[in-house]
Amino acid sequence: MTVLNLVIFLPLAASLLLLALPRLGARAAGVLWIATTALDLLLVLGLWATHDGGMDHQTRLRWIPSVNASYHVGVDGLSLPLLALTALLFLVCAVYSPGRGRGFAALFLFLQSVCLGLFSALDLLLFFVFFDLSIVGMYFVIAGWGHGDRLRSALKFFLYTFLGSLALLLGFIGLYLGAEPHTFDIVELTAEPPLADSPGAAALVLLAVGIGLAVKTPTVPVHTWLPPAHTDAPAAGSAILAGILLKMGVYGMLRIAMPMLPDAWRRYAGVILVIGLVSAVYGALVALAQENVKRMIAYTSVSHMGYIVLGLGAAGMAGNAAAHRLAVSGGITQMVSHGLLTGALFLLAGVFHDRAGTYDMGRYGGIARGAPVFAALTAIAAFGSFGLPGLSGFIAEFQIFTGTIGADGAATAVAGALALPGVLLTAALFLRMLHRTMLGGPGPDTGGITDLRAAETTAIVPLLALSLLIGVAPRFLLDVIEPASAAIVSLVSR
Repeated sequence: MTVLNLVIFLPLAASLLLLALPRLGARAAGVLWIATTALDLLLVLGLWATHDGGMDHQTRLRWIPSVNASYHVGVDGLSLPLLALTALLFLVCAVYSPGRGRGFAALFLFLQSVCLGLFSALDLLLFFVFFDLSIVGMYFVIAGWGHGDRLRSALKFFLYTFLGSLALLLGFIGLYLGAEPHTFDIVELTAEPPLADSPGAAALVLLAVGIGLAVKTPTVPVHTWLPPAHTDAPAAGSAILAGILLKMGVYGMLRIAMPMLPDAWRRYAGVILVIGLVSAVYGALVALAQENVKRMIAYTSVSHMGYIVLGLGAAGMAGNAAAHRLAVSGGITQMVSHGLLTGALFLLAGVFHDRAGTYDMGRYGGIARGAPVFAALTAIAAFGSFGLPGLSGFIAEFQIFTGTIGADGAATAVAGALALPGVLLTAALFLRMLHRTMLGGPGPDTGGITDLRAAETTAIVPLLALSLLIGVAPRFLLDVIEPASAAIVSLVSR
């Protein structure tokens, strides 16, 4: 078994072990959960240390020979940062909530294997299996351990994303039938794009794939499942949903839609550009109107994912290849940055509900006086999310906007300029949240907010520290991302 396969299936093995030990107490289950995720992160760092810049650590085994589908996994500069982000976020969630019990730990370990498998998959059918299993895992996280109207929110999440996955499957079948010979292998489909001589069929396949990935991202107008799912999920569930599961949509665009349907992506890049622009600005505007802290953070995710889609749309427009590479690099960096910062924000938002049972900003005020660590970490995460220089959000958004505006096209320049106010709106909504909850006079529920516990601090600080490291010295990340970005842009421009 290669190291990559061990990375993928180690959490699943630990999950099965937990289920096989019904007498195991919550504390022991938490220790096993933390130990497994820590070991998995070390293995991913080993993959990072031995990465040679191409597609490496590959395994290909016969799976369903009748349709030329295989168990094919590998890692490159696109997937490696997401594998590292996944391993880190699941580890901090284990540290954040070690006493939630055996079932909770087993479900999260299962979900971790699914996410790692998706970001490693080099077969469309394998990708789809992991894609659907992630929906099932998160459904049970929300329905089983959420709060509020958790069953309704879980059902809405499942129906939206499962219907999106059916559209995605339809698109994958189109890619399979358009390939000669028929195959689901991502490497082969990327090398020889299917439907190159059938623009109408390619457009329909891109529509099907695009709908499935847009729902998962999510982009406007297929985003409405996201706010209730986040609001009613447990804090760790929201962190994984925002930090990892949302990335599956834009990752699929980069891994599948752009390189396999380059002509169709270029033809409809203007539509994709507009969708990204609308999502970025609309998400920020709606977030500004929220009184619920968790719903506000959820809508900022719509906005931040919109920036990524904006950059990927710009990469399909005619123009400067160097600017296209910058926009794609910014999109991948944004995936990592958003996972770190929004993951931290959702864990911090969980403190409100854990202490006082409400996310209503109007119920709080002056928290900084009694909980300075909580206030300081919330401020750092908020500053990073609206792109303050020195944190990862600035590096990501700077690349996206520079690549979009500098792509030598009027449409991309206008779209990039129109999306810039989204940054200002994001700054306004986070400063409003900080002013209302952390400063000023005390609110009715302020007295219930005690400062962060050791486990909460231990979980959140590494996310913000890594965001700071990327913001100050991003070279270690960009050296991995940029070759993959260049490869994607060259494939799209064929």
